[in-house]
Order: sequence, then structure tokens, then C-alpha cells
Amino acid sequence: MANSGAFGGFPAWGVSFYQELEDNNTKELWAANKARWEREVREPMLALVEELEDEFGPAKLFRPNRDIRFSADKSPYKTHQGAIVGQTAGVGYYVQISGDGLAVGGGFRTHSPVQTESFRRAIAAAGSGVEFERIVAALGRAGFDLEGAALKTRPKGFDIDHPRLDLLRRKEIMAINRVGTPAWLSKPAALQHVRSYWRGIRPLVDWVTEHVAPE
Repeated sequence: MANSGAFGGFPAWGVSFYQELEDNNTKELWAANKARWEREVREPMLALVEELEDEFGPAKLFRPNRDIRFSADKSPYKTHQGAIVGQTAGVGYYVQISGDGLAVGGGFRTHSPVQTESFRRAIAAAGSGVEFERIVAALGRAGFDLEGAALKTRPKGFDIDHPRLDLLRRKEIMAINRVGTPAWLSKPAALQHVRSYWRGIRPLVDWVTEHVAPE
């Protein structure tokens, strides 16, 4: 990634632009705003993740174009700009700007049945399972929403009276904090806020990295 200079915050225009894009997702709107999007969305995101790289590792910015080849929704552009940091497929840290403002998160999005199976086995085990339960509870208290695909029924191979049955129903887990548009979002202080959120997620990312099989 090319150096983008010091991070100075996310200009408010980016949030307004994505709100407009949600209502008018057209190539014409994108073309008219592309240069400003580069300057006020993509470049700040690049600068942010470059500042965080020393602690969390290199990031990948997602492309703005949607893959519409197999989708009934032919809207050409994503209504957010996201970036992900992760050494293993499906495991890492995430940040995005959209019409709703800033969202920060991380965790584990499964890429295979093997990953889901090792995830559940680690939850079921006494030591790693209790640790996972503690991590999840702490994230909930810290204001993170816990998301991801889950079964409504008991997964095969696990007892109906298992003390962590609710967690065992999960196929994956992402902790997301939808921060919105606080006053600091457009200021350099946003860097330390994102760093703090990612540090809060680190125990979850470390646990998954240790216990979930790579793809």
C-alpha cells in the first residue's frame, strides 16, 4: 500500500456520500464523486490502517465495486468502505465507513466446515471453552454486538445439557461496535479510538487463531 500521509480523521462528507449512494447507486453518481471519494474516504482509510500496521499487521482495503455476476442485486457499488487485517483466512480485525458512520470489529468468519468443527470443539472443551465464554461476556459488557451464522438447534455430536450450548450453536463469531458519527470521527483522535476497539477485540482474535484450524 502506498503511503497516504498522516491520518487526520474521516471527513463527514464520506458518510453523507454513502447515504446518497444507498438511494442512488449509479455509475453516474460514482463518476461525479470519485475524485472526492479517493481524497476523503479511501486515502483516510489507507492512512488509518498504515498507522495501525505496527501493532496489528498489514491491512487489505476492499474494492468499491460489487461482484454482481451471480447476484440479483445489480447495484454496481458497495455502500461502505471496509478494511481488514488478518493473517489467517476469516480471522482478524475490521473497520468500515458507511452511511451509518464508523463500525469497528473483528473475530472469525468461517470459510469451511473444518473451521466450524474445530471452533465448536474448542468451545466444548473445558479449558478453552471457559476462556471463550469469559471473552465473549467481556465483549458484550464493552458494548460489542456478537454476530455470525448460528444454528437454531443443537449441533450434532454435542450434549443437549452442555453448559455452553448457546455458544456451540454458533458457526462463527464477529464482535462489532457500530460507533456511528461521534465528534472525534473527523479528527486525528479517531486513530486511538479504533486502536482501542481493536485492542478490546484482541483476546477473541488470539483465541480463534490458537484454536480454529486454518482454511
